Amino acid sequence: MAMVSMSFSLPNLNLRRVNRYSGMAFASVNKETSTTVGVRVTEGEGNLPKVVLTSPHGSEAEIYLFGGCLTSWKVPNGKDLLFVRPDAVFNKKKPISGGVPHCFPQFGPGAIQQHGFARNLDWSVVDSDNADGNPVVTLLLKDGPYSRSMWDFGFQALYKVILNSKSISTELIITNTDNKPFSFTSALHTYFSASVTGASVKGLKGCKTLDKELDPTNPVEGKEERDVVIFPGFVDRVYLDAPSELQLDNGLGDVITIKNTNWSDTVLWNPHLQMEACYKDFVCVENAQIGNVQLEPQQSWTAKQHLSID
Repeated sequence: MAMVSMSFSLPNLNLRRVNRYSGMAFASVNKETSTTVGVRVTEGEGNLPKVVLTSPHGSEAEIYLFGGCLTSWKVPNGKDLLFVRPDAVFNKKKPISGGVPHCFPQFGPGAIQQHGFARNLDWSVVDSDNADGNPVVTLLLKDGPYSRSMWDFGFQALYKVILNSKSISTELIITNTDNKPFSFTSALHTYFSASVTGASVKGLKGCKTLDKELDPTNPVEGKEERDVVIFPGFVDRVYLDAPSELQLDNGLGDVITIKNTNWSDTVLWNPHLQMEACYKDFVCVENAQIGNVQLEPQQSWTAKQHLSID
């Protein structure tokens, strides 16, 4: 179970920074809007608003407000280390398939829709900063009629994204704004660009595993004995109590260090022939919280992810 941090007031966004802007919310974008140095809101695929972060070092990231989905992370050499599937649609009729979708308040199947509703809703921009040349944006999602129809709780989700020259960091803060407790599970369903035959992950040896390959509803328990985990075919495996740092070799010449704080588990996924058009071009390495987090009213839970290359 992940550590729960107490908060008797909602998280305060008024951090002391330079070149800051707060209070923005966009349902649609008619023209490009600059908010802070290195942060702009513009029109993306399907005329959906997206936030573009640009660092002076040449790195760039894109986050769609629909789903709060980080769809692109380009490092200074221009290579995009994230992957968006060719069947992705940008029409709000289904979640954006690729990048870093949110799974909240449910990871996987369960009482409500697959992976919850956070990836199906519009988030809003509530804060943007530029600290030492690193653009920062904070998105907000709150409960509404759609979420209440399937999960009848008041909540606030804040999602901060920080772009550096060779790294991108995220911080997710879930706060219970209701007068009754609730529990949830969550994950960042990260798609990395990869050559699946050359991709591998280090750091998972010794973890307890739940392998969903044969029967997703009845996973086989095991233990990871390999120093290097590869993707030889269909892979859908949960690693419980995973370490806070992993290395992904994407098979394309990049080694990505994946660090996290308070994401308790890791999920590896590649659909293989179930997604014949593109499975060779990506792997998913997901920071996740598989076990329930229980929050009392006004209590918060925070989890961070840091992706970097050398």
